[in-house]
Amino acid sequence: MINIIGLGYIGLPTALMFAKSGVEIVGTDLNEKLIDSLSRGKLTFEEEGLEELFDAAIESGIKFTTEYQKTDTYIIAVPTPYINSSKKLDPKYVIAAVNKVLDVCEKGAVIIIESTISPGSINKYVRPVIQGRGITIGEDVHLVHAPERIIPGNMIYELENNARTVGADDTAIGEKVKELYSAFCKSEIVVTDIRSAEMSKVVENTFRDVNIAFANELAKICRADDMDVYEIIRIANKHPRVNILQPGPGVGGHCISVDPWFLVGDYPDLTNLILTARKINDSMPAHILGRIRDIMTEHNLTDISKVGIYGIAYKENVDDTRESPTLQLLEKMDEHLAYGVKVYDPFINERIVDHQFMNFEDFINEIEILVIITAHDHIRDNMDTVKGKLILDTKNICNFEGVYKL
Repeated sequence: MINIIGLGYIGLPTALMFAKSGVEIVGTDLNEKLIDSLSRGKLTFEEEGLEELFDAAIESGIKFTTEYQKTDTYIIAVPTPYINSSKKLDPKYVIAAVNKVLDVCEKGAVIIIESTISPGSINKYVRPVIQGRGITIGEDVHLVHAPERIIPGNMIYELENNARTVGADDTAIGEKVKELYSAFCKSEIVVTDIRSAEMSKVVENTFRDVNIAFANELAKICRADDMDVYEIIRIANKHPRVNILQPGPGVGGHCISVDPWFLVGDYPDLTNLILTARKINDSMPAHILGRIRDIMTEHNLTDISKVGIYGIAYKENVDDTRESPTLQLLEKMDEHLAYGVKVYDPFINERIVDHQFMNFEDFINEIEILVIITAHDHIRDNMDTVKGKLILDTKNICNFEGVYKL
């Protein structure tokens, strides 16, 4: 039996995939409301294919509880935020989970940490906790880091088809865990040491952050001198060795917008490029605020309540709002005393911000300027409805004249 700890965006799909594959699974989370919902057969977030996977896992006998189980295998998938002041990893959730596992686990248990952590975190935080309790690593318990590699909106496919990394002290334990994940993972599973596994995951997301920052900086340069950044990127990408990404309103989610800070926090004197990239991407909500001001000035508009922001989720076709560019933009507006901007997202079914609309038509009827932050399929399907508005399209999805871009 595997006890999976933490049933959020990573832990729950992983638990369901294991269960569907015939592995005995107990999912544990301290959130009683979440456990009650799952036990009643109700999912806690939307994801394409997740409901079908949930039904299959229920049929296979998956169980949900707030209690840690006595078993020989654990997968820890708890949040790993960073400390804002230092940019270092905040390991409190991982440490708490490890301690609770140690309270109940069988001798020789394998503790697999899936949560993304900064390089060296297991050495700095996890090993001392275990050793401080008089427990011998390699005999009483075994440590493994198998970082998750999935993204909301494509979780099911990526669980099955993305390559995986398993970092272990003992190669034999690493191979055992590799076989475990092979129950559903069809792609290559690489076995390496723990620090290499830690670093590789953070490097993957940092690479993407730096490349997004390059595109966003290009957008600012082109805006400053009245050039079309999208046309320039289109032409440049015809070179066989050039692949510039598209600029956007900022970087959200719990991976790309967070993981690079781990390197900045741990290696402040060595991360000049990474820090600059983070600053560029974090500056995009302020850039959008400036573009909104430009449009209002051009059209002699003074009422901020006539501005509507489409999209709260950080990416298209999901309900995940973690580190959302829209939330960052609203914070910037609040700092500038710009109150009353209206907000709508078809995937967010609860009011989480002020002046949030739950009906699209009502939202559109109340605004004059539409700011597209998230390129949900819903807005693509409703272009005819919004054509009469002043539109700031930060995702380059509007293909008609008169639209403002980044």
